[in-house]
Amino acid sequence: MNNADFVARDLAVLWHPCTQMQDHEWLPLVPIRRGSGVWLEDYDGQRYLDAVSSWWVNLFGHANPRISSALARQAGELEHVIFGGFSHAPALRLAERLVDLTPPSLVRCFLADNGSSAVEVAIKMSFHYWRNVGVRGKRRVVNLTGAYHGETLGALGVGDVGLYRDPYVELLQAPLTAPSPDAYERSPGESWADVARRRLDDMQALLERHADEVCAVIVEPLVQCAGGMRMYHADYLKGLRALCDRYQVHLIADEIAVGFGRTGTLFACEQAGIAPDFLCLSKGLTGGYLPLAAVLTTDTVYQAFYADYASQRAFLHSHSYSGNPLGCAAALATLDIFAEEPVLQRNQALAAAMARETAHLQDHPHVAEVRQTGMILAIELVQDKASRRAYPWQERRGLRVYQHALQNGVLLRPLGNVVYFMPPYVISEDEIRLMAQVACAGIAQAVA
Repeated sequence: MNNADFVARDLAVLWHPCTQMQDHEWLPLVPIRRGSGVWLEDYDGQRYLDAVSSWWVNLFGHANPRISSALARQAGELEHVIFGGFSHAPALRLAERLVDLTPPSLVRCFLADNGSSAVEVAIKMSFHYWRNVGVRGKRRVVNLTGAYHGETLGALGVGDVGLYRDPYVELLQAPLTAPSPDAYERSPGESWADVARRRLDDMQALLERHADEVCAVIVEPLVQCAGGMRMYHADYLKGLRALCDRYQVHLIADEIAVGFGRTGTLFACEQAGIAPDFLCLSKGLTGGYLPLAAVLTTDTVYQAFYADYASQRAFLHSHSYSGNPLGCAAALATLDIFAEEPVLQRNQALAAAMARETAHLQDHPHVAEVRQTGMILAIELVQDKASRRAYPWQERRGLRVYQHALQNGVLLRPLGNVVYFMPPYVISEDEIRLMAQVACAGIAQAVA
């Protein structure tokens, strides 16, 4: 089979996610036959460097031998079993490992299917907790401008990206929205830390007015990914933890995209020295192999649900594939790689290489900013550098970069006018150089 044959069959039956399918009348769909390391290969033999970790999930390369072997062993023993009233060793070991790796206050692990599900679990647990302890008024969630937390209705309801949220607004809850500490919005002379302090004042004012009706604040620690790879100072997290304690609201840390080394530490919250009340994990949890999510929470939350059945205080949220043994086995193999190899240390060198290969773009007349947090680097394209006037979204400048990159063997998927790198951790410095060269050439073409 070649690419053309595959695409004809695909477009006859499939509806792809996050896609205007009419685009594929002129924008080639890319069918992938195999993957190895950072490389993907289509049916015509063309290879593509996966610079976005296939939607940010792949940590240690495609077809990683270690994770593949663990998955094969588990498939020969137990593929799945109902997780209500039953359990199994991979889920137990995974929960123990995650409890050991996360802050000491996070002692309970609830397993779900994907990132959106993890966010829904955390929101429901927070709301239900306050109800179980007799506080009925706490029902609203505070989010940040530009926030993205998933596509299911509960997760979408606490997001703030209009592209995803607006078509469904009549179906969604209305969050209370505080200004993001996004450092891109800083005034002349302001530092990232200055913006964080100013935005903490805004959050404090909001909580002062609404704490009685707020169950939780939800944030993506350090990087608001789908909102445009917007980044902020760790001081905001430290201050936010103090505010949540002062006003008695939960803190939900959505580390679905930023967890497992993406920001330079295993978990982004480590850089602020804080522990959330709920920690949502997914994406890289299984190294990019299978859908799985985990929500870590405190014993205080757990005890609010621990009661006689007749009290109707149980948390009855469930998924058919909760605690799937195959996903847990892949996650355990992924955590083994972190435990046995100097992953975070190697990533420091890789992050430095990404910075080095894109440093010249700081002076580009159509680049407002090159920003980086660990293994995430973003390049903000603008119409005018001095005023930071954005290109009209209808011009789809980022899509031009995507097309150029595909033609030159690199998978980039810009977010609007933001070109970003979030590659697997097994990328080499030579491959980083290629990735950056192709991206820079694509940018030059897109803004010409």
